[in-house]
Amino acid sequence: MVKRKRLNDANTLIFTPHFPYNAQKHSLKRHRALLGIGGNVGDVLRRFEHLFVYLKKSRAVEVVETSPLLKNPPFGFTKQEEFLNGLILVRTDLTPRRLLRYVLRTEKRFGRKRLFKDAPRTLDIDIIFYDDITMQSPELTLPHPHWMERSSVLIPLAKMRKVAR
Repeated sequence: MVKRKRLNDANTLIFTPHFPYNAQKHSLKRHRALLGIGGNVGDVLRRFEHLFVYLKKSRAVEVVETSPLLKNPPFGFTKQEEFLNGLILVRTDLTPRRLLRYVLRTEKRFGRKRLFKDAPRTLDIDIIFYDDITMQSPELTLPHPHWMERSSVLIPLAKMRKVAR
């Protein structure tokens, strides 16, 4: 069952069977990473539910918590459909770069095509935080740049319990 809560003219929270979610068991994996997910092409709600199941079955990550989803307007290239965005807190033994490779493969598995910057997409997965690591390389910047300026991160983050930042 899907429930909606309108926050304002631009933003609506969406509650589904797996968003929000809180794991009951304690993970033995060493690192915590907060993943941002987004999409606006096709049946994004269904895709996010499938992504949740896919990640739950994964050996690479353990899902600790998810936020409710946020329906919000696009930024950058604005002539496109509204986005659904959410956050997934995972535990992992992967390094930041290996986690990046894992999420890029996952995006591709779910039909992601990179056409141009801020283009419509089936699934986008960003690493927002990885432990308390700060790094900048050509392929990965942590924490994710501009996370503090995006309602697509801040609103779902405010609804999560286990993320201490």
